[in-house]
Amino acid sequence: MGITEILGLLGGLALFLYGMQMMSDGLEDAAGDKMKQILEKLTSNRILGVVVGALITAVIQSSSATTVMVVGFVNSGMMKLRQAVWIIMGANIGTTITGQLIALDVGMLAPLFAFLGVAMLVFIKNAKVHHIGKILAGLGVLFIGMNIMGDSMVPLRDSEAFISLMTKFSNPLLGILAGAIFTAIIQSSSASVGILQTLATSGLISLPSAVYVLFGQNIGTCITAVLASIGTSRSAKRTTIIHISFNIIGTILFTTACILLPITNWVGALTPDSPSAQIANMHTIFNVVTTLLLIPFGTYLARFAEKVLPEKAVKTTRKSSFDLFSQEFGRGRSSLGAIAVHTDMLKQEIKRIVELSGENTRKAFQTIINNDSSLVDEIVNREENIDKLNKEISQYISKILVHNNSGQNVADVEQYFLITGNAERIGDHAVNIAGYTEVQRAKNIEFSKQAKEELLRMQQITEMALNKALNKQEDAQVWLSDICDIEQQIDDMTKTYRENHLQRMREGECSDEACILYSELLTDFERIGDHILNIAQAYSTIKGGA
Repeated sequence: MGITEILGLLGGLALFLYGMQMMSDGLEDAAGDKMKQILEKLTSNRILGVVVGALITAVIQSSSATTVMVVGFVNSGMMKLRQAVWIIMGANIGTTITGQLIALDVGMLAPLFAFLGVAMLVFIKNAKVHHIGKILAGLGVLFIGMNIMGDSMVPLRDSEAFISLMTKFSNPLLGILAGAIFTAIIQSSSASVGILQTLATSGLISLPSAVYVLFGQNIGTCITAVLASIGTSRSAKRTTIIHISFNIIGTILFTTACILLPITNWVGALTPDSPSAQIANMHTIFNVVTTLLLIPFGTYLARFAEKVLPEKAVKTTRKSSFDLFSQEFGRGRSSLGAIAVHTDMLKQEIKRIVELSGENTRKAFQTIINNDSSLVDEIVNREENIDKLNKEISQYISKILVHNNSGQNVADVEQYFLITGNAERIGDHAVNIAGYTEVQRAKNIEFSKQAKEELLRMQQITEMALNKALNKQEDAQVWLSDICDIEQQIDDMTKTYRENHLQRMREGECSDEACILYSELLTDFERIGDHILNIAQAYSTIKGGA
């Protein structure tokens, strides 16, 4: 095999992987926003779960993507572990569709697909048409890459060293290990199965040897979910254990069956003239049969995962829920199908920062009302956490917008950016209010009974407004109108309380310093109301709301 063939092989592999990525991205762009909605509406019905998992994976052509989404949903508490079992089983079935498409052998039409897809991307300015164009272009590039790889592998038929290497894969352990390692490296069982089909079509590996590599590929695809589970909850990690267990059990069962029974002969007889179809059929049979066998034992798989990873007795430091995808962004890309989970992770953290700001506001008013500086350190520490969380969220949002720039979820992400900024500003005003306590104590300033009553009402209405903003009602217009009314009440209260305080000053009930301090406090109170309204207005445009 000369340098020309090696370069052709590498170039074909590059086109094959790029075509698959392009096709999957196009499919996800076309259907990605709906995937989360489907999964969220999932019931505990195991058959429905398997069907949904299979359909979603067939659409985005990546079991890894579906599993990563499930890991995210379990981590966020949106899905229970026992629901995840059925989705994972279905995902393993859905991923076999790529192999079946490759087995159709439409290589002659590949240039046409590529041309049509690129033409749609270049000449038509419509987002939906672009999605279809990306799918067609990806499919065409995929098959062109396969053809180039196949042509480059022809000389290997005469290579005794390579034939000897392929023959060694007839050893089940070696074949499984090779398939698992290769798939773990490229993180796509669909791609690795496609490459295996190319080897088989070129006559470089026989079906009896290829089946063990195929079984290993099903194990290797779990690596993406394992990486995604780093830094997540125990339940999310258990999801990956279920995924691995499913494929290991299936591999053990089918390896044993292939050793004891002439299964490869039976599968080969279905399409004797198409090695590519033989591998695709074995891949489908492996996942369908394993799923059928394990469906009755799905709850036991969940229990097994819980025993392997029991709950920790010691409470660990809380991490941001969107830590799940930090490694993926670090590699400069986001997982297929992950945008839906990104926004749900983000939604949780946004709610958290608003709640922290609300808690600081409540404590700040409590501090100034009681002239008690003992809570100031707690408020300052919480404000540091708010600032840190705001920075993390802002950085995370910027990465999402870089890697995903279309769809409803992206529009929601932009609104979340506005919300976190306003929440951080509420936290700043809370620190200001708490800081007035130290001035109050240092200068021996005492507020009148009426002023304290006014401060208590400020505390109550800000707390009510924040709670209202975080709990969006079905009728968004009525909900937003209610918050607008509350914000107007805050403005009216600010004006009335400022006049009341001036009157108290004229009557000698408070000092000049007390008047200045109270006036500054009223300004913070009014600004808090403005930021709460900004948060509500941003939430009102988000699909699904707060």
